[in-house]
Amino acid sequence: MAALEVTYNTLVTDSKEITDLGSIAGLLSWDQETMMPPKAIEAKARQLSLMSGIIHRRQTDEKRGEWIDKLAAGLDTLAPEQQATVLECRRVFDKLRKLPPELVEEESRLCSLAHDEWIKARKESKFEIFAPWLEKIFAIKKRIADYWGYPDTPYDAMLDDYEPGSTTASVGGVLGDLRDKLVPWVHGIAASPVKPRTDFLSRGFPKDAQRELGLAVIRAIGFDLDAGRVDISAHPFCSGTGNDVRLTTRYFEDQPFASFYGMIHEAGHGLYEQGLHPEHLGAPLGSSSTMSIHESQSRLWENVIGRSKSFVAHFEKNLRAAYPEQLRGVSIDEIYAAVNRVEPSLIRVEADEVTYGLHIVVRFEIERELMSGALPVADLPAAWNARMEKYLGITPPNDAEGCLQDVHWSLGLVGYFPSYALGSLNAAQLFAAARRDLPGLDAKLAAGEYKVLLEWLREKVHRLGRRYTPDDLIEHVTGKRPSADDFMAYIADKFGALYGVKV
Repeated sequence: MAALEVTYNTLVTDSKEITDLGSIAGLLSWDQETMMPPKAIEAKARQLSLMSGIIHRRQTDEKRGEWIDKLAAGLDTLAPEQQATVLECRRVFDKLRKLPPELVEEESRLCSLAHDEWIKARKESKFEIFAPWLEKIFAIKKRIADYWGYPDTPYDAMLDDYEPGSTTASVGGVLGDLRDKLVPWVHGIAASPVKPRTDFLSRGFPKDAQRELGLAVIRAIGFDLDAGRVDISAHPFCSGTGNDVRLTTRYFEDQPFASFYGMIHEAGHGLYEQGLHPEHLGAPLGSSSTMSIHESQSRLWENVIGRSKSFVAHFEKNLRAAYPEQLRGVSIDEIYAAVNRVEPSLIRVEADEVTYGLHIVVRFEIERELMSGALPVADLPAAWNARMEKYLGITPPNDAEGCLQDVHWSLGLVGYFPSYALGSLNAAQLFAAARRDLPGLDAKLAAGEYKVLLEWLREKVHRLGRRYTPDDLIEHVTGKRPSADDFMAYIADKFGALYGVKV
């Protein structure tokens, strides 16, 4: 037993060192997004490629495999937390061992260069700039899928990378069910005579005021700005962990609530990373779970909490102090209705809670077809526009507001999008459980006491790291397997009242 304990500690130490290397690579990526001079892209691509190769070699080192084998042989003698650590290390090791190091480095360099081209393409709204790079990205993803293996289609391998055990069929079933349940709400709300006031949103909201307001709000919900920071990037994101969490956002003078809720969304990710178990930080027990769990945290804070009537009312003074002229003559009920307006829109990150899932369906179907080869990259803009018209009834006027709007493909994040929809479902299910566990929670939140919910999430989700699979974690916390039930009940309760609709 003593020998196993030594081996276990060695494996954990090695895992933490690998995580530190990943954090260094993450800072390089953060620098590319926020501070890097334009001419430094080639050097940055080399640096990131080098780091990817070093990390991959450490992750797949034979000694690491020997430690895992030894611990796996004596698994029954280990504590439950230790067993979870070994099993997660085994899963990752076996998967990464299938990839040649040179392929990992090639992908890293490709995505670093492709991302820079995506920024240019998006700025000029010209898909043809990015198209050659996207072809290369999907080509290399198909090679990776072949190395990993998959039960039915190459896209299975991509989904499994973010949600282990998921397949194209299983995710397609969930998204199809969600789509079928949301579409009647979209139609019902569209037919409603209730039309939220939005004229005041065009009054010009200073970017400096947006920044200060956003910082005040994320600080209020618990994000530690002494252990994190907020910068500007082309697409909002969160990176880092523990006491070094980097958030980014963007500001538009005619879309003040885009940055407001964008910052809350990224802070939800950041709260998760800051709340991981400090003793285990960097090891599986101190690492965030899958993306659907990560997205549950950001979607919970952004939507379930941030767009609630009590939250908007609590921050009314802050809003009016930041925008005294812009909000003059606008009631708090009108502000609440405006931030919860349901209307098909072009941009995913600015979509309302009812139509958001349909944006994910568009991306899921397109990714699936790009991976299978059924959709040539050159035909992507037309396919995107057709599906937007089919599911949301609107057609993007240009590529920037269409197929170039998301950063994910330029970073090689193929298979990521479904986690957003799964995260929304998980967020509603977790909040329903928090309400049951914490009597008087709604009243405390209305009073601005967000710490009680954050502490519950820390105990139930953040501190557990990767002890459970995502579905098992949701069941462990809520008492039932993941489903759309609580999410649809939330939609019916909130938007039924707002729009006077019953579906």
